[in-house]
Amino acid sequence: LADQFCNAIGVLQQCGPPASFSNIQTAINKDQPANPTEEYAQLFAALIARTAKDIDVLIDSLPSEESTAALQAASLYKLEEENHEAATCLEDVVYRGDMLLEKIQSALADIAQSQLKTRSGTHSQSLPDS
Repeated sequence: LADQFCNAIGVLQQCGPPASFSNIQTAINKDQPANPTEEYAQLFAALIARTAKDIDVLIDSLPSEESTAALQAASLYKLEEENHEAATCLEDVVYRGDMLLEKIQSALADIAQSQLKTRSGTHSQSLPDS
């Protein structure tokens, strides 16, 4: 935020019209083209507003003063219980998946065996008797 304010002031100094002094005549910046100061103003206003919003989000994400050690411990305990329940459920699902995989592999082995028997039976029937 400080960088953006500093940059905004630098741009204002660079683009701002020179102050006129009644007793000093200078030719500095007389033929300098007009800069889009309006665009700079909008750009820096947007950057500063966005940074301020980011700072507010960071502040809101900090733990509140109401969060005591006891509340944090209770929350951690609850999370550990939920984690344990989820782990138990996952173990059950993995076990059932392994059982289904074994059944599928057994069925595929039976199918392959049947196909081999069928093919060997067709080959022996198609051989001519000599």
